[in-house]
Amino acid sequence: MSAYVEPSLEVKKKGLKSRPVIATIILIGGIIGLLLAIGISVSIGAAEIDVRTVWSAVFQYDSTLVPHQIIQETRLPRVIGAALVGSSLAVSGSIMQGMTRNPLADPGLLGLNAGAAFMLAICFAFFPGLPYIYIILFAFVGAALGAGLVFGVGSLAKGGLTPMRLVLAGAAVTALLVALSEGIAIYYRINQDLAFWNAGGVSGARWENIKIMASWVILAILAAIVLSKSITLLSLGEEIAVGLGQKTGVIKLFGTIIILILAGSAVSVVGAVGFVGLVIPHITRFLVGYDYRWIIPCSAVLGGGLVVLADLAARMVNPPQETPIGALIAVIGVPFFLYLTRKGGQPL
Repeated sequence: MSAYVEPSLEVKKKGLKSRPVIATIILIGGIIGLLLAIGISVSIGAAEIDVRTVWSAVFQYDSTLVPHQIIQETRLPRVIGAALVGSSLAVSGSIMQGMTRNPLADPGLLGLNAGAAFMLAICFAFFPGLPYIYIILFAFVGAALGAGLVFGVGSLAKGGLTPMRLVLAGAAVTALLVALSEGIAIYYRINQDLAFWNAGGVSGARWENIKIMASWVILAILAAIVLSKSITLLSLGEEIAVGLGQKTGVIKLFGTIIILILAGSAVSVVGAVGFVGLVIPHITRFLVGYDYRWIIPCSAVLGGGLVVLADLAARMVNPPQETPIGALIAVIGVPFFLYLTRKGGQPL
């Protein structure tokens, strides 16, 4: 049996259609909404700052004013980091679901986040004080390790790799990598260093991190958009894609590289946040159709908005303490995952 599920005729018909008008509205409205959410999120915190001050801090920065310092040095990189992380996770989930034709695919469920977190634990234990660019590279390697273990373990099962076996393998590998990470943290006494990544949050984002991450994420998303037409054909079936002249091996290779870059970048900033890459692609497909030329950019916008709003809610649930955004998103993601599994893994 092949490593993917044969889509129904209805899904194949949907895959040949798209809703460009709705997608355009989502893109324009989503970008406007994301900018508004960023502005509101920057103004809310332990110190309330009005929107007018936020505007002046961004476009007329005065280093002598404390509110301007708070916005520029703490809140703005945090919110921009949240938007980048959300876009990264959503786009990587979209590509994973399209390439594998597995509606349950998600960087968190398939071990990528746990693998990246495991390599971060090794990084903190054996290479303290490593520059952030190398931390990102370690996260890339960890994401690849997690994905490789999941697909390897899932493929060992009799009957081949199915969506449900892939998720079960992901749960097992994730549990193993999390246990190893915690063991390293206890033995080398780096619990506090890893607590931020294990809980999931963007409070530690700084401009030096965001600048490095942004270049990787933007290039990866642009590459995903370039690859989107081929992913659409691949999502209809490998035989169909080959029949239409697509080099499926090359597409999967570049798609995998993009997924690892996006997932590794996200984990290096926000930690282990799951379900963004599961929920957002499904919602996007439901709204815009099965054309990945629209799914990928719309997922980037909607994913960024979700994590920005989750970060805002994390600061408002129990002020002045913060709730991990991973826990807030899981409140949405877990019921959604159970709904998909009850449907037998069929997409929306």
